[in-house]
Amino acid sequence: MPVGKTGARWFAHRLSREQIKLFMSKGERISRFVAELVVEDVDPNQRDIVKHPFYRAFFHCWNEKRYYEAHDVLEQLWLKTKSPDADYFKGLIQAAGAFVHLQKRFEYPMHAKHSRRLSPAVRLFRLAGKNLSRFAPRHHGLDVDALCQLLRKYADRIVESDYKTNPWSPETAPKLELL
Repeated sequence: MPVGKTGARWFAHRLSREQIKLFMSKGERISRFVAELVVEDVDPNQRDIVKHPFYRAFFHCWNEKRYYEAHDVLEQLWLKTKSPDADYFKGLIQAAGAFVHLQKRFEYPMHAKHSRRLSPAVRLFRLAGKNLSRFAPRHHGLDVDALCQLLRKYADRIVESDYKTNPWSPETAPKLELL
């Protein structure tokens, strides 16, 4: 039976973590991921959005510069909502997606695919701003005005550089805080 360490957790199972993933849906994998992030019990049916574990996990991932995971986590909440918040979640997901593009460009500036990520990032920044702006000034504990301003700033800096300069770096990566 393989015994191994993943992150800070040990596991003992006849199947590896990768083999287990084959039997789980994306939603199940995300739920397990969120459960590993939070201390309290995960209640995916939480009605108070600010307390919802997937919503809180989005900000946790964002602040750790794990934008792809932030996108995935919130996507699970977005796909299940039929409320007016759908565009709000979509805007946050698009914002995270834009930062995925900038992060990849930063990490692999000469890579054929990743070197062309600034234009899609600008498109996502603008879409995110459009979807989020109607929830300003604040929504579900987030200063939406400040986030929209941040998204515009990043898009403008890229456009002003004629799509040649990536304004993102790990040292200056923006943080999002719930109020």
